[in-house]
Amino acid sequence: MPTRGVVYVHSTPLAVCSHVEWAIARVLAAPVNLQWTAQPVDPGARRAECGWTGRPGTGAELAAALRQWPMIRFEVTEEPSPGVDGERFMYVPARGLFRATVGVAGDIQLGEDRLRALMAASRAPEALAHALDKALGTAWDADLEPYRYAGDGAPVTLLTRVG
Repeated sequence: MPTRGVVYVHSTPLAVCSHVEWAIARVLAAPVNLQWTAQPVDPGARRAECGWTGRPGTGAELAAALRQWPMIRFEVTEEPSPGVDGERFMYVPARGLFRATVGVAGDIQLGEDRLRALMAASRAPEALAHALDKALGTAWDADLEPYRYAGDGAPVTLLTRVG
């Protein structure tokens, strides 16, 4: 059963744009030609986004492929599909890769066992708040938010995984 998602390349140097397209094309086994626009938050950088369809797990493959270039900022989402949770990946150069399970509304889901472990490890309310912020990817969201806002209204390319 296919699923779908979106790749947001929030910021990449111009010289890396073709490499990003090649990486996405390798995962999707289809040619990719993104519509690159200027990223106003990062002068000289470019941004692009593309919707994709493919088998479950494609989002993780896309995130792994894009992670090869540590200077780019990106997000990859994969919608839930029958029997498979959705995923969200965020990459920020100074922070690395963040991965979370997401529900049908796109919200990050924390399982019961993970919540219990966070509560057991946190001896004070501030420590629990910090652990929850980390588990929810709050720092990654804060770092990416200006880049997301700058991309409002940007063109979107739709891609389908072959095979």
